[in-house]
Amino acid sequence: MTDTSRPQDGLTYAGAGVDIDAGDALIDRIKPFAKATRRPGADAALGGFGGAFDLKAAGYDDPILISGTDGVGTKLRIAIDTGKLDTVGIDLVAMCVNDVLAQGAEPLFFLDYFATGKLETHKAAEVIKGIAAGCTLAGCALIGGETAEMPGMYEGDDFDLAGFVVGAVERSAVMPHLDHMQAGDSLVAVASSGPHSNGYSLIRKVVERSGLSWSDPAPFANGKTLAEALLEPTRIYIKSLLPIIKAGDIKGLAHITGGGLTENTPRMLPNHLKADIDFDSFERPAVFGWLQETGGIAEAELRRAFNCGVGLVLAVESAKSAGVIEALTASGETAWVIGALSNG
Repeated sequence: MTDTSRPQDGLTYAGAGVDIDAGDALIDRIKPFAKATRRPGADAALGGFGGAFDLKAAGYDDPILISGTDGVGTKLRIAIDTGKLDTVGIDLVAMCVNDVLAQGAEPLFFLDYFATGKLETHKAAEVIKGIAAGCTLAGCALIGGETAEMPGMYEGDDFDLAGFVVGAVERSAVMPHLDHMQAGDSLVAVASSGPHSNGYSLIRKVVERSGLSWSDPAPFANGKTLAEALLEPTRIYIKSLLPIIKAGDIKGLAHITGGGLTENTPRMLPNHLKADIDFDSFERPAVFGWLQETGGIAEAELRRAFNCGVGLVLAVESAKSAGVIEALTASGETAWVIGALSNG
């Protein structure tokens, strides 16, 4: 008798390009990474349909939840083309958590979305290990995520990443404190670690014009290849800034991403005030000089496309700016007064 329940030419999910076993293996492999990000309120257990977080256990009385989502952009292209996958996960976390920090929120938990055409467990694990490292730097728990294997949507080794963070802040402490800002308040810059995760479509065009390969020495960073230098991960400011924010010493905070200083700084200000920024108050990291010279990038375009060496701008009462800079320096940051607020 012929077994009609199992056709000899029947299609399978694996035959269509989706390996469920590989997905299961990845979950097992990344469980230790997630476990290492445990914090009060989350146990970082993976495998359920949703992740839970206990705000009371995290110590909040009257919290407002602040959420954010972002990706890494075309910086991923460099990571994929060079096989250096260990830092883009840090970028993913940084872009999300620095955004919620701008409203005074402590990042509590993080979820990721990893999509690829063909799941290669060791490569995906390297990326997610970086995400866990970023969560550790930010003090938030990696409580879940989604891995999507989608043949026909992504070619070769290509993949994409998205991140999602939820943070909390006590209702009375939500930033910016627009009513407290006034003309004469100082603008304090906190240094970036490089281009962070913005402007990489332009960066890749500059590299193409330069004729350099990713494995060539970086003209602006001793001892690093061009890829290693441009894959320097986005700085995560949570642990340096949260104590100062909670002390009430910061009135507003701008995360300097796409749009640069000129477009991001005004986002934290009331309509009647403007930011007077002194671009001569600091020396730009060498990478920006190389990009500008090699690409023939106009000054205005450079300031809009890149952070130019500034990762955050803080609005601080003038009398408190020296103390804020001292606290930031003690926590390992480089900070300086970059300007002041004036009546718009």
